[in-house]
Amino acid sequence: MRVDQVDFIAKASASLADADGIRSGSASVIENLLRVLGGRFAFVARRRRDSDIAEILAVSGLGAADFRRLEDRISKSGLWKMLHLTSPFVIDSLGEDPVLNFLSFGTGARMLVAVPVKVRGSSVGLIAAAFPEEASTTENEIVKLLTAIAALIAQAMRVEQYVADESRKLAEENVLLKQELKEKYDFHNLVGNSSPMRHIYDQVTQVARSNATVLLRGESGTGKELIANAIHYNSLRSKRPFVKVNCAALPETLIESELFGYEKGAFTGASARKKGRFEMADGGTIFLDEIGDLPPQTQVKLLRVLQEREFERLGGTETIKINVRLITATNKDLEAEIADGRFREDLFYRVNVFTIFLPPLRERKSDILLLAEHFLEKYEREHQKRVRRISTPAIDMLTAYHFPGNVRELENVIERAVIVCDSNVIHGHHLPPTLQTAEVSGTETRMTLASAVEAFERDLIQDTLKSTRGNVAKAAKMLDSTERILGYKIKKYSIDPRRFRK
Repeated sequence: MRVDQVDFIAKASASLADADGIRSGSASVIENLLRVLGGRFAFVARRRRDSDIAEILAVSGLGAADFRRLEDRISKSGLWKMLHLTSPFVIDSLGEDPVLNFLSFGTGARMLVAVPVKVRGSSVGLIAAAFPEEASTTENEIVKLLTAIAALIAQAMRVEQYVADESRKLAEENVLLKQELKEKYDFHNLVGNSSPMRHIYDQVTQVARSNATVLLRGESGTGKELIANAIHYNSLRSKRPFVKVNCAALPETLIESELFGYEKGAFTGASARKKGRFEMADGGTIFLDEIGDLPPQTQVKLLRVLQEREFERLGGTETIKINVRLITATNKDLEAEIADGRFREDLFYRVNVFTIFLPPLRERKSDILLLAEHFLEKYEREHQKRVRRISTPAIDMLTAYHFPGNVRELENVIERAVIVCDSNVIHGHHLPPTLQTAEVSGTETRMTLASAVEAFERDLIQDTLKSTRGNVAKAAKMLDSTERILGYKIKKYSIDPRRFRK
C-alpha cells in the first residue's frame, strides 16, 4: 500500500470521526477516494434497519440523472444482491451489466469494485468505486483500500446507531418520567380530606390551568413544595421544565448569578457562560422557595423580570426575554418583613396574585391518621419491613402531639418507628421520646419498672380489643388469659371495650 493511500486512510478516519453524521462523513471519504485512486465515481449504500429497503448514504462523481436512476434501482435484483455480499465483488465490464450499465455511458467507467460493509459479521451495506480501463491502481490494491475504508464506515455506523438507540431510550425514559411525575403529583394522590385541605385542592384546581403567579404561605414542613409540584404537573406547562430554587440555601453573593446566569469573565472564576435558573425554566415553571430570604438587590432584579419578562446575565449586555410561570413560597410573615424594610412592598404585590395558605398539621388533626398510614406504607416498602398497622395507643399519641415540624416531622416519626419496630404493629414505645413523655410540656416524669409494665399491658389489651372489635372473650383467648382476669385489667386501666365496637 502506497504512502498516499496510508495517508488517505488516516484522513478518512478523521473525517468520519469529525463529521456530523454517517452521510456527511461518507461523502467526504469517497470524494477523497476518487482523487487518490483516480476513479470515475463512488457511492456508499446501506440496508435500512429492520427492513428490506436499501438507501444511498453518499455518492460522488455522478450527475443528477444517473444518481436518480441509481437510487431507483438500488433495490433491484443486481444491486440488491451486492448489498448482501460477504466478500468483495468486481464487475469487469460495467457497460455490459444488465442493471448498472447506464453508469458507464456518461462516466467512462469500465470496472466497478464493491466491498461489503460488515457490522458484527453481517453485511449491512457496501462501498463501491468505478474506474476507467487504464486505471493506475491494480484491482488487488483497490480491494484492500476499499476493505479498510469499509471497516471505518462500519465502525461509524455502529457508533451512530448506538447514539441513536441511546437517544431513543433517553427520550422514552423522559416521557415515562414525566408521566410518572404527573401521576405522582396528581390531585388524587395528595393525602388529606380535612376541610382546610379540601379548600386547598379547590384552589389548586382553579389556578393550575392558568399562568397566574402563585404565592404559597405556611409554616415549614406543611407541604408547600408538594403543592407547587401539583400545580406545575397539572398545568399547561407540565411537559416543560420545572426548576426549583431554595433562596435560603444560596449565599447572598451567589444567588443573583444562580437565578440570572453570568457571562464569561463576569467575575473571578467565571471561565464560561452559564445559564441562570430563569433561562433554564423558559417555557415552563420556576419555583422560588423561601422568597422572603431574597437579598434586597436581587428583589429589585426579580421585580423587573416579573414586570418586563426580561433580564441580562451578570456581566452581560444582551437582554434575554423569557416565558416562565412563577410559583413562590415562604414561611415568613411578609407583611411584617415589609414593615421592617426587609422585603419590597412592590415585589410583594407582584408575587401575591393568587395566594394559598397551607395550614399547620395541628389545625387538621383528622389528617394525621391518613398521613401516618401513607408514610407507613411508603417506608415499610423502602425498608423491606412487614409492618401492617399502627396500634390504637400509638395513634392516640400521634393525634395528641402538636407537631411543630408539621407533616415533615410526622414523616420522620413514622420512618423511625418502622425502622425500630420488631413486630408487625407499631406500638407507643416505637415512637420518639417527645411523643411518649411530657417532655414537650416541660413536666418530665420518671417512669418506674412497674409503670412501664402497666403501660405496655394497657397498650397490648387495647390493641387486642381493637382486633376483636371489643369482644372481651375473644380478646382473653388471644392473650391466653381468662375473661375474669382480663375484665379485672380492663377495669384497672379504665378501658372501655365499647369504644372498639363498630
